Amino acid sequence: MKVLFGLLEELEQAGVAFRSATEPIDTSTPAGRMLVQLLGVFAEFERATIIDRVVAGMERKASRGGWPGGAIPYGLRFDDDMHLAIEQSEFPLVERIFTRYGIDQAGAATIASELNADACRTRSGRRWSPQAVLFILRNRSYLSEVSFRDVCHQPEESLIDLVLFERAQALLAERGESCDRRMTHAHPDYLLTGLITCGRCGCNYVGVAAAGRGHRYRYYACFTRQSYGKDACDSERIRADVLEATVLDAVVDCYADPDLIARAIAVKTQQVATSTRQHKDEIDAVTAELKKTEAAIERYILAFEAGTVSDEMFGPRVRDLGDRARTLKSRRDELAEAAQVATMDPPAQADLDALRAELEDLIASGSDTRRKAVAQAFVHRLVVVEPGTIQPTYLIRGGLPTDLAEEPHQTAPKSTSRAVTDSVGAAGVEPTTCWL
Repeated sequence: MKVLFGLLEELEQAGVAFRSATEPIDTSTPAGRMLVQLLGVFAEFERATIIDRVVAGMERKASRGGWPGGAIPYGLRFDDDMHLAIEQSEFPLVERIFTRYGIDQAGAATIASELNADACRTRSGRRWSPQAVLFILRNRSYLSEVSFRDVCHQPEESLIDLVLFERAQALLAERGESCDRRMTHAHPDYLLTGLITCGRCGCNYVGVAAAGRGHRYRYYACFTRQSYGKDACDSERIRADVLEATVLDAVVDCYADPDLIARAIAVKTQQVATSTRQHKDEIDAVTAELKKTEAAIERYILAFEAGTVSDEMFGPRVRDLGDRARTLKSRRDELAEAAQVATMDPPAQADLDALRAELEDLIASGSDTRRKAVAQAFVHRLVVVEPGTIQPTYLIRGGLPTDLAEEPHQTAPKSTSRAVTDSVGAAGVEPTTCWL
């Protein structure tokens, strides 16, 4: 209507009247103008009605697992019921992309280069690009999910391994959360990348370097200041070698302080008790809802068997209830697994003492790669509160992660208890300040 009124007003200002040769429309008369406006109202109503019907139909189709429209993702096809299925000639390439990214942790550009080097091409015959690789990695259609607007159909079986898909999503989130997160992965020789946060602007610190007098000096600098200057954020740079040494020493010192470990375990025990109660309450609620849904399905089945209702009358409702029951069962299993993990026993003191000795050896004689793995495994985050003050949060574990241990570690399971120590030393902050 807005477009129609604008057009009629423009014609009137130009001294032009619109007259139809096949309909009784003449905008030079009051009756003609009224008729045009009435026709415009009905036309807009019909257009909105068509849109609503199409959207509702696509939502119903998506809720049943049917493809609502659009290009079919690479490696997939339609089966006889118009549901997504594996295209055998293309899907191995999809699995290769997920494996290289999620398991080998190769980048999208590296994967695209490898595919092009092996003469692999997209469905349209073009070369692979990093964007095409990322589109596949982010596409939930490979889980057999079909979505349209707020409607999402989640089948019981996935086309690609669910664990592999989730690993790829976690790595995508870690690498692509923001520009400062991506830059932290561009400097593998910085041990604390991704762990330091600016307390003023909230961005991550990234690794930077300066050369002078034949030496290379490494620093951590706020991403905002590094990119936009001191006016955007006036946080100071921190010498990387001093900060890394101080943080790693503090990690070892945590395991030499029984009181600190005891306090951390006490706090974690309280958190576990609270989360266990919450999980139990939610499990009870989900179980009750599941029983109610299954009872409703049973009533519909009995009525259908008795011949009092037909499939055309209540078939869609029964299918919706079935989907609801599967969702509730999945949620109940997730909560039961989370409650089981939450009740893990804290590490024994003997294991903590052995871990401290292993950490001292790794930090003193390990390679930079292993020392970085230690920092990433035992440091939760470092917040630069103000110049000269950094507040760390450490993770208390019952043993080395398996990728750090020389041999498979058979000690107590890891604890997610978290300890916050005093601020780390500030030597190395520019300008040099006293130790805090």
